[in-house]
Parts: sequence; C-alpha cells; structure tokens
Amino acid sequence: MKELLVAIASGLVEKPEEVTATADEPNEEGVTVLHLHVAESDMGRVIGKQGRIAKAIRTVMRAAAGRTDEKIAVEID
Repeated sequence: MKELLVAIASGLVEKPEEVTATADEPNEEGVTVLHLHVAESDMGRVIGKQGRIAKAIRTVMRAAAGRTDEKIAVEID
C-alpha cells in the first residue's frame, strides 16, 4: 500500500524524490495509518483546494485496501 501512495503523490508534486510514506502497526480496530511526507513547498499540491485532492487520495487508498481486506487511513505530514 505504501508503494501505491508514493506513486500517486509523486505524480502530483514538483519534487517526487522527496515523497516518502511510512506505515504504523495496525491499531486495536485493525486500521493501518499511512503517513505521507512531501516537501514543504509541495504540501499545497497534495492537499488541494479545500482538501479535495487529499480526500481523493484517501478515497483511492481506502478502495485499494478494501480489495485486500485491509483498513487504511492516510495522514499527510
């Protein structure tokens, strides 16, 4: 899942070499939190106007995780 998140975010930013993702261990509800790290100057590109791009990224990641019976949450750091 981390690879998919990095691939999506890399296509949106100007500095794709600075895009990284880390994953926490699943919590008591079985939700794995993925943390997306991008360059400070690219933060607005990943979040988008009124958070629309961030919401779309979370939706795509949740749909991909559903295919493998995982629960995913994405946080943009």
